[in-house]
Amino acid sequence: MTRGVLIVGNESLLCAAIAAQAAKRVERFAQALLPNRLADQGRGGLKASYLSQGSVSPDPGSTVIPLTWNPGSPISARTLVLSAERQLERVDEAVLVCAPPSLRRPVAEILPLDIEILVNDHIKGWFFLVRELAGIFRARRAGTLALVVPEFGSGRDDQADLLGVPAVAAFRALAQGILASSAAEPYLALGFSSQETGENENFAAYIFKLIDEAGKRNSGKWYKYGRFNFLK
Repeated sequence: MTRGVLIVGNESLLCAAIAAQAAKRVERFAQALLPNRLADQGRGGLKASYLSQGSVSPDPGSTVIPLTWNPGSPISARTLVLSAERQLERVDEAVLVCAPPSLRRPVAEILPLDIEILVNDHIKGWFFLVRELAGIFRARRAGTLALVVPEFGSGRDDQADLLGVPAVAAFRALAQGILASSAAEPYLALGFSSQETGENENFAAYIFKLIDEAGKRNSGKWYKYGRFNFLK
């Protein structure tokens, strides 16, 4: 039986590259994309940019099984995991990709709705979903939970991003806690990050290479992608 792969993440080029790598390994995989719902209108068309890549088609009958997810709901998190298991028979690997949109505005100009979206979609939702996945992996005593997050520099532009940076910081803190406690768990927990720009395809290949090769001794480790360590 082929392995069951579930990918959940923000609509982004990184998520598209990870989906493309999954398509090389399995006949079908499940994917839930978190759209950019910011009320702020100065962002440009992220969804159009993502879909133009054409890495994986969301049409029925293709490699990907599209699933829906309301991140702010714990019931939706459970429904997502159960739907993935029903469609795939079981989930062996869950790859969670935190690559949130940015919001560069003076704090006094942030809309209250965008603050709610930040908390519900980009922070709270990940906690609900990780809880559900950890539960099924613990019950089965097997599985791989891969947590993927970009690195941010220390420049002024990064500090001015009042949505992306807090969302990534919360996800990273959650991931570090999971990795730190992974020795007591029967499943594998792996963390991945990269500061390389324009390297989405290579970073995605690096992630799946390590997932393919991972054993219990690798659990709890955080892997930082770089061009040189990928070529070794």
